[in-house]
Amino acid sequence: MIKTKYIAQQINEANKLAVERLMSVEPVLTDIDTALNVIPGMTPHTILHSGPPITWKRMCDPMKRAVKGALILEGLAKDDKSAEKLMKTKKITLSANHTHGSVGPMTGIISASMPVLVTKDMTFGNISYSTFNEGGGKVLWFGSVEKETIDRLRYMRDEFGPIIKRVIKKMGGLSIWSILAQGIQMGDECHNRHAASTNILLKNIVESLFSLNISKEKAFRAYKFIASNSHFFLNFSMTACKLAMVAASDIENSTIVTAMSRNGTDFGIRVSGLGDKWFIAPSPLLLDALYNPGYGLNDGAPDIGDSSIIETMGLGGFAIAAAPSMASFAGGGFQDSVKISKQMGQITTTKNPKFGIPCLDFEGTPTGIDLRKVVETEILPSINSAVVHKSSGAGQIGAGIVHAPYECFTKAIMEFGKRYKLAA
Repeated sequence: MIKTKYIAQQINEANKLAVERLMSVEPVLTDIDTALNVIPGMTPHTILHSGPPITWKRMCDPMKRAVKGALILEGLAKDDKSAEKLMKTKKITLSANHTHGSVGPMTGIISASMPVLVTKDMTFGNISYSTFNEGGGKVLWFGSVEKETIDRLRYMRDEFGPIIKRVIKKMGGLSIWSILAQGIQMGDECHNRHAASTNILLKNIVESLFSLNISKEKAFRAYKFIASNSHFFLNFSMTACKLAMVAASDIENSTIVTAMSRNGTDFGIRVSGLGDKWFIAPSPLLLDALYNPGYGLNDGAPDIGDSSIIETMGLGGFAIAAAPSMASFAGGGFQDSVKISKQMGQITTTKNPKFGIPCLDFEGTPTGIDLRKVVETEILPSINSAVVHKSSGAGQIGAGIVHAPYECFTKAIMEFGKRYKLAA
């Protein structure tokens, strides 16, 4: 009994430290640069993807389409057929974003020439990366590739990225938490809804953008690119949440979950006291989703994307009570959203005062997922997500809520017991 109490005390102290560290992070967008220049381990023949590591053979159809689109963008393949042939030669290296300090929504593809956000944690000095969000339609992040997809990516690389780089330099950086804190007061849950955060970003950058020594046409084109995409700030949020989880990682005895991610085949989690090891289960379908007309559950691919790093931080599905417009995802009523946010408090360690939920008297979002609590209560992390078509290349066909697989957590708790020599 004494040993059990001592072990519990060690874990609680480690978790307290992990949560203190993640809440101390101050993420600032400091630059825009080319992936090859800044992402550790990036090469001209490397393609980064969302989720745990996976081979080409096991990749889902939307992920494969996105990889081939990136190869076309990079000039490594002329078309879909030559890209498929190239992948079979094993000359292309596939690697998980998380392995390189990066994150990406949905397919999460990052290739060498893409412009990336460079976000620095001013507290601990860590850096994370992500691409710009492409928006809707035929887009790489939804596994849909057409001529317009490549044209958009080229615009982002050749014109938009360099312009925003100059804007960020002129501003001296951009604080991400401050924008998210305002966004959550204005109806964002900071995952599936970033409308307010994106508008706040526009307000912050508009003066610097239109005072650059560039043509009004180029400045307006950049402004319109952001304004037409209500998800634009999503990737910014992901880099900030990634940095928070990096700060909470590798703490001896800690059961705080530091990553949740999926690649359309596997769903994986990481735990602070267990290092970089992934604990994996099959990625689930979105059973609670609203589908576009003509589509249904049988059309959707299993859940995909690094964006669940946002829920790992205590935003997104954990903060859904802050977003009344998303009540339909939670079962149809606003009180269902409130219930989900409160339920997430049962598997977390603290409330984050940075992000107050208005309808809960500005109570902070539930933060710091405790592996033990998930296993004990069988309450699974609630994740707000989108659905992509499993095979047609149609891209996004719906959105809704998915739950992290219980098997990931049971595998992790067993490993935790073995590593720290705890009794079964």
